[in-house]
Amino acid sequence: MDNILVKPHITEKSSRLQNLNQYVFIVRQGANKSEIKKYISKAFKVHVENVNIINRKSKVKMWRNIAGKSSGYKKAIVTLKAGEKISLV
Repeated sequence: MDNILVKPHITEKSSRLQNLNQYVFIVRQGANKSEIKKYISKAFKVHVENVNIINRKSKVKMWRNIAGKSSGYKKAIVTLKAGEKISLV
């Protein structure tokens, strides 16, 4: 149950989602919704209502005729109970 969260995913869209009590995190590849829900509830002492997962695939990138690969990641959008907040600073 440790090391489920890699880091918070801070973008313009994730900043707008915070107004709707939704927070976005990069999570490890093997994590599932129930593990993420338990970990966030315990770590931040909040009530999690819903967890949505987006699995971002890696892409092949070309640089001077050399093929490389960008890393893929798993992203979790966590919806909290109304009135609760998480400090990501």
